[in-house]
Amino acid sequence: MQIQVLNSKISDIDTIFEFYDIAIAYQKKVFNKHWQGFSKTLIETEIAENRQYKILVDGVVACIFAVTFEDQLIWGDKDRDSIYIHRIVTHHGYRGYSFVKEIIKWAREFSKSRGIKFIRMDTWADNEKLLTYYTGCGFDYVGVVKMDKTEGLPKHYEGISLSLFEIKV
Repeated sequence: MQIQVLNSKISDIDTIFEFYDIAIAYQKKVFNKHWQGFSKTLIETEIAENRQYKILVDGVVACIFAVTFEDQLIWGDKDRDSIYIHRIVTHHGYRGYSFVKEIIKWAREFSKSRGIKFIRMDTWADNEKLLTYYTGCGFDYVGVVKMDKTEGLPKHYEGISLSLFEIKV
């Protein structure tokens, strides 16, 4: 089995949105909150800036995720020297492959080569299952932040609290 982490291409955009639809349907089944969809412009920008990724298993897209290097609205004064991981989606046919651990491994290498000090992510503060999962993957729990300012963020950030996680590189 060969696992590769590669930049997504504009030709992957339909697959990316298919994965988001799969994730939203799953979120609706297992939790009381869900993503509200994403703009095509956002995804096109991430692809153009090499911030949208796919994980291939034997050449097949099995997981997608996005990164950013600034997250001021979520991380406030701590927003520095970091890669922020967002919107991890695993195709249901590949659950159990521990892609978060693959992403962490990739992010460590990426960060070391660029002098980045932290790998960070967030999730809904009341999603106990993900809180346990992320700390089990090696993230340290940093605390909770209430989202007051959300301009420029996807709609699902409005009026929520987020748990914050980080790994020191």
